[in-house]
Amino acid sequence: MIAFEKAYEIVMGHAVLTAVETVSLFEGLNRVLAQDVVSDVDMPPFDKSARDGYACRREDLSNPMEVIELISAGIWPEKKLAPGQCAKIMTGAPLPEGADCVIMIEHTKLIDAKTVSFTEEQTDENIFFKGEDIKIGDIVLSKGTRILPAHAGVMATLGCVKPQVAVRPQIGVFSTGAELVEPDTMPGLAQIRDSNSWQLVSQVRRMGLPVANYGIATDNKDAIDILFKRAVAENDIVIISGGVSVGDFDLVPDILRDNGINILFDRVAIKPGKPSTFGVGETIRVFGLPGNPVAAFVQFEILLKPFLLKMMGCEFQPTYVRATLDMPLERERAPRTSVIPVVFSGHDCVSPVDYHGSGHIAAMCVTDGFVMFPRGVKLMRRGDIVDVRLLQP
Repeated sequence: MIAFEKAYEIVMGHAVLTAVETVSLFEGLNRVLAQDVVSDVDMPPFDKSARDGYACRREDLSNPMEVIELISAGIWPEKKLAPGQCAKIMTGAPLPEGADCVIMIEHTKLIDAKTVSFTEEQTDENIFFKGEDIKIGDIVLSKGTRILPAHAGVMATLGCVKPQVAVRPQIGVFSTGAELVEPDTMPGLAQIRDSNSWQLVSQVRRMGLPVANYGIATDNKDAIDILFKRAVAENDIVIISGGVSVGDFDLVPDILRDNGINILFDRVAIKPGKPSTFGVGETIRVFGLPGNPVAAFVQFEILLKPFLLKMMGCEFQPTYVRATLDMPLERERAPRTSVIPVVFSGHDCVSPVDYHGSGHIAAMCVTDGFVMFPRGVKLMRRGDIVDVRLLQP
């Protein structure tokens, strides 16, 4: 049995980068950039008004000003301001030459159709200056960035409509177990519906990655072997749920070896997820996850997700927030790191989810994140400050 940190290191060390392809911006969500995105424009591209109002010279604010022009967004100013003059201007419109501030329309009074006066004592500039956000040549998004909605907006702004991205690895998933039936089947005596395949497929899809569900293989060596060979032939990564522990029908490790998979670890000092297994072939990576659904869920979040992103050149950084434990965590033995599902119970406070063990998948539906109960630690007191690892897409 190895420490989780060592298992993580082994897995990440076997993340082989995928190839590169060009996609449309429409297809870019959740893809990982394989190139820096460099700006070909200044943003804003010109000095522009941040308010509806009047563009003018600050030195003229104490006197009535002649309105010489109306400037709307998308229209270039035709006139230069002379002393005592201003231009009515809309938000986003380019500033006329000579103006050094914009007064808000609600801070003015019309004297007549062509004359306006400022009614306040002072004003902000109310100007967005050329290049204050982005300058030509700036690296705005770095290679390895996972494209999320805000990134798509930036890329559209910069005209990056055909980004180069990492090819997405293809993932295959199946479950093992004689007790399993498909979700559309009423379980018989001693049977349960397969939740792991669908849960894992959904976790993969949430990342925007292609995934195939190969269904269920019964606890029979030939049945598992046939499904495994098919999955290996059609995917870059295979995730198998169940059959990796030490029971009489835990056949997966032997099948992996028979198919030329070098198993790098098969026991991890973590709870839930002790029987987690990882093996490598010439072009394939295989994860064997426990059949207990919470263990499978947790191991995907903390082990597989960073691995899949690294294959595309993205270094995953979990999001942690600091919180106060609302109740103590205690255990009699501490040979493994425990991953404790928690829910925010108040301002900056977290409590353990009502959680009955690795089969209690419904607990994940109300979980906000995880607290890591370190190996060797038997008590975390109420009021202790903890780092909560948030669940992320």
